[in-house]
Amino acid sequence: MTDLDLLHFEQLKKDVQAQYLKEYTPSYDDISKWKGIDIIYFQEDLRKKAKGNISEKSFYTYFKNSPVTKLPRIDMLNLLSIYAGYDSWYEFKKQHLFAGELLLENEETDEQEINELEKTVSAAPELPKNEIQPQKAANQQQENTDLQKSTPENQIVNQNPISSQNSEIIQPAPKKNFFRKHVWAIVTSVLITITGLLGFKDEIFSKTYKYCFVDKDRGTSAINTVNIMVMKDNESPILYKLKPNECFYYSTKDKNLKMVISSPLYEPLTVTRSLENAPEEERIELKPDDYKMAAYYFSVKDAKGNPELLKQKRNQLENLISSTAVIYQIYDNNIYGIERLDKQKYITLVTTPTTSLKNLNLIEMIKDKKGKIISIKFKIATTDEKNK
Repeated sequence: MTDLDLLHFEQLKKDVQAQYLKEYTPSYDDISKWKGIDIIYFQEDLRKKAKGNISEKSFYTYFKNSPVTKLPRIDMLNLLSIYAGYDSWYEFKKQHLFAGELLLENEETDEQEINELEKTVSAAPELPKNEIQPQKAANQQQENTDLQKSTPENQIVNQNPISSQNSEIIQPAPKKNFFRKHVWAIVTSVLITITGLLGFKDEIFSKTYKYCFVDKDRGTSAINTVNIMVMKDNESPILYKLKPNECFYYSTKDKNLKMVISSPLYEPLTVTRSLENAPEEERIELKPDDYKMAAYYFSVKDAKGNPELLKQKRNQLENLISSTAVIYQIYDNNIYGIERLDKQKYITLVTTPTTSLKNLNLIEMIKDKKGKIISIKFKIATTDEKNK
């Protein structure tokens, strides 16, 4: 990488911005100011025209900072170059040479080889340890042999303890009492053994219970994240988070178990169990909150560009969400962590047909006493550049 490559990348970003502005009108013309829905629309156009994708994290890393201090991977450079109307990153640089700049004839081939090498290295399995150790031992043995051969005869140590009249005879140190020398090691070993036996005893008396959560109306696994608070007397609650379709495993030697269960789309539930005769596996039903479930369903429903279905989707969301609702989108990056949207901006986001909507994850949804949604917190899962 050279400084000229970084300058070329700044040129490419301007070309990418110009290409997008030919068909779309984002919140700002300057690509470094894009966020939220603008990035989603750009990702969608990139997938459509260049048959590839860059993650939201990469967008913030390379487009929000100017000038950049490092180049993206060559596959991302090629992808952006194709989007801007060029065959490759090499072809882009070739058509934007600076005064006095020369491109090596084999540079394009080198970039392709680097790209293939990165993929090969990332996919290569690690060499098993039992194959590494013999080789390491052989190398060490060879080094020792070479060292012995390279020692001159005049450097051989004279093993005679008396080399002259003035030589000092060194007497071996008296041996210390073995027990006194190793007393702390012995005591430590005994304590470790006792602790291990006590832990093994606890493990013997512990029992593992499995709890799976299902949608009471549909009979299927809960479709959203499930939060479990395990309550214990005189202790702070312990929080566990389960992904959709994931069961909860809990090991304990206690005789009772109390769990407070919550989920963005289900009504809260408190479960108390006596574990003396409880089954090791259990399915727990969660009652859906119909109002929240409807708002979520219409948010992620694919209208496939049908004007009538899109109109119906907008109307449904207008009725479900309060006009004063507080809505937040969460991001997975250090530059821009959260964005606040109003009701209309949220509805526009979820009624625009993009493939990103299938990655929409609901974090929290709150409704008032009248049933209107007054708070939504969500995120759109990021995708990797390798996904095509």
